[in-house]
Amino acid sequence: MPPAPLPTPGERSVESGGLGASAGTPSSPGAEGLRGGLVAGGAHGPERLRPLTAIVLDALRDAARARGGPLPAGGPQAVEQSTRALCSPVLPEEGVGPEAALGDVVRAVAEGAADPADPACVAHLHCPPLAVAVATELAGAALNPSMDSWDQAPAAGVIEELTTAALARLVHPAAPAPDALITSGGTESNLVALLLARERAAGGPLRVVTGANAHHSVHRAAWMLGLPAPTVVACSKGRIDPAALDRALTGLAGSPLLVVATAGTTDEGRIDPLPEIARITERHTAQLHVDAAYGGPLLFSERLAPQLAGLEHAATVTFDLHKLGWQPVAAGVLAVADAAMLAPLSLRADYLNADDDTEAGLPDLLGRSIRTTRRPDALKMAVTFRALGRRGLGKLVEHCVRTAEELGRAVDAHPRLRLRPGGIGISTVLFRPAAADALPGEAGDEVVAAVRRTLLAEGRAVLGRAVAEDGDGRSRLWLKATLLHPDAATADLLPLLDLVTAAADRAVSASAADRGMSEASAADDTEAPETERLSP
Repeated sequence: MPPAPLPTPGERSVESGGLGASAGTPSSPGAEGLRGGLVAGGAHGPERLRPLTAIVLDALRDAARARGGPLPAGGPQAVEQSTRALCSPVLPEEGVGPEAALGDVVRAVAEGAADPADPACVAHLHCPPLAVAVATELAGAALNPSMDSWDQAPAAGVIEELTTAALARLVHPAAPAPDALITSGGTESNLVALLLARERAAGGPLRVVTGANAHHSVHRAAWMLGLPAPTVVACSKGRIDPAALDRALTGLAGSPLLVVATAGTTDEGRIDPLPEIARITERHTAQLHVDAAYGGPLLFSERLAPQLAGLEHAATVTFDLHKLGWQPVAAGVLAVADAAMLAPLSLRADYLNADDDTEAGLPDLLGRSIRTTRRPDALKMAVTFRALGRRGLGKLVEHCVRTAEELGRAVDAHPRLRLRPGGIGISTVLFRPAAADALPGEAGDEVVAAVRRTLLAEGRAVLGRAVAEDGDGRSRLWLKATLLHPDAATADLLPLLDLVTAAADRAVSASAADRGMSEASAADDTEAPETERLSP
């Protein structure tokens, strides 16, 4: 027969033999807080959460209606003013109570949000999370397991193990002993990948070789780890040039080498030629890491997975699920081809993984991350995977890719817009107003930038920006739409094109007026005598 549950702090009393205060006046504010029911866990936690959750949901709904678009109108100053009005002071002398505080802060952050659930919010690799994943976050937050020791996360540790095993097998299907770590995202994954490569290197400092298209976190990771600055090789049409890579590796012969390729660049969504890179890397006895933070989820789709051919040759792979995986931040993964590669992360701290505890059978979680305290981010992934399955996830990925292709065709057919030559990169569409091309010098790029800022200030659309090579080989500024919405239709996105052309008309007019004023001013300066110009 199982032992009777211990009483909650508010139930303990001197009379019943408990260690807490009697049922009368509490001995301290802390005791009063416990008796008042502040915590989210335990048998009574769900009932405490229920009315508070209703406040959050109501505030989210009302704020979205009040905002009326993908982000608030008015720009940074307007957002700051409205947010301060609701949330100041953050630390008052006397609290306003949980209901008022929750309503105000959630209303402020929701009214002032850039909401990726709006089809016009397409600037970044910023996905609208699935409802089932968000609901899982509530459970994880209420239970608050910390994934650094078994006695803080008994079942969560098992779920993380199941999740990482599934992801490792997805990335390295033929490897004998693949593994994966849960990270905070691509930046941490790339850092750990370089760390593990550094520890495997012998015969000198590790030299990192990467493309000009690589994410900035590769360079930052090398700096943080005390490695030489990465050697950057040229790209052609947004992808690593294999011949340039071969020359760079030849020039570094004799040093331990790590090649970092990208499967889904941030600006263009391009995938490096992974099979060729893998062959060149092997020929030079270099290690290979692939940053597939964006493109990795293509593996969920049988139709799209061939785009990542060659990925299986990488020793380590970055794979994010808070991009093309619809998870709340954070949901990063680092997959490794061989679990033995993770040995350098092993660490002994007696209060977390004492030798005798490990020998007695308590799992050691400390070596599963470079962090100590960390959230149970695998829980939301596990729920999503079980809910949708690989095929269901694959269909969502295919939807985003197909929608991007359809939007690209709509841009290409639009008489006043121009699609960047070279096709769509995963689900990223680069385009610009045709009117910008007719302007001299940098004026065209200035119009593109003005279009984006105008739509942001008006709260109408969140478009990104990217400098990328044009068909004539010149670099130009483009508007960027990164399509990650799992159920937005192409028809939902077409109004963006009208918003862009209308904003472009205004930007071109403003540019012409500015040029006219500049020309008039220059003429005045040339024709007017110096004494007249200097007179009051």
